[in-house]
Amino acid sequence: MTNPTRKIMYLNPVGTSLYDQVFADMATKYKLPGTEVHITSLAESEGAFTHIEFRSYEAMVTAGIIKATRAAAKEGFDALAIGCFYDTALHDAREVSGDMVVTAPCIASCRMATNLSNRFGVIVGRQKWVDQMHSTVNSYGFGPVCSGFYPVGLGVNDFQIDHAKTNALLTQAGRDAIEKDHAEAIILGCTLEIGFHETMEKELGVPVIDVSIAALKEAEYAAELKANCGWKPSRKWSCEAPTEEEMAAIGVFEQPDIFGNRIVVPA
Repeated sequence: MTNPTRKIMYLNPVGTSLYDQVFADMATKYKLPGTEVHITSLAESEGAFTHIEFRSYEAMVTAGIIKATRAAAKEGFDALAIGCFYDTALHDAREVSGDMVVTAPCIASCRMATNLSNRFGVIVGRQKWVDQMHSTVNSYGFGPVCSGFYPVGLGVNDFQIDHAKTNALLTQAGRDAIEKDHAEAIILGCTLEIGFHETMEKELGVPVIDVSIAALKEAEYAAELKANCGWKPSRKWSCEAPTEEEMAAIGVFEQPDIFGNRIVVPA
C-alpha cells in the first residue's frame, strides 16, 4: 500500500452506513493519487438517523459530529468534510479541530460555482429545506449571485431509489433555473443527489456541481495547502478553541466508538 501524502475524512453525519459505499465509490473515482480517504458514519448510539432534514435532527447529531471531528484530529487527519449540504455543525467542529481543516458541501460548492460562473441555482429536495439553506448561502456572502432554490419534491432517502426519475426531476429543475432565472451553473443541494451531475451537464450545457465531490476536493486541496504552505486553522479571536484541560474536565468530548462504520479508500 502506498504511503499517503494526504489523509482526509468524509463524515456522513448520520447513524447508518446505508450510503457509505456510495461515497466511497465517489472518493475512489475523484481523489488524487497519494490521498487516503476514510468514509465514516456515526455510531447508531448517536441516533439511528438516515437523514437530518429537520433542524431538530441536526441538533441531535451535532454532538456526534463534534466528537467525530475530535477523533479524526487525534488520528492525524489533515482535513475533514462534513457530508451534509446544511453544513451542519461546521463552525462548531472547526472550533475543536486542532490543526485539521474542516469544510462542508455548501460552502465548498458555492465557492466552486462562483469560480465557474457569475450566477448559480441550487436544486433541493423539498421546500422545507429552502429557508435554512437560503440563510446559509447568504451567511457565506453568496446570496447576491444565487438565482434561487428549486425543490423537486424528494426527501433525502428518495434520491437513490429510482435514478431515472431522480435524473428527470433534477434536470427539469436545472432547466427552469437556467431558462427562467438565468442561472449559469447548477448546484445539486444534497449530498445524496450524487451520481447525476455528468448526465445533467450534457443535457443542460452548464457546470453542474455535485456537492459531495466539491466537499471532498476542497478537503483534499486544503490538506495539500496545509502541507505545502503551512496553512492551518487560526486560533485567534473568534477562532479561539476551548482548552484541552477544560474539555477533559467536562468529559463529553471524547467517545472511542464514535464511528459506526468506516471504509478506507487507500492512497
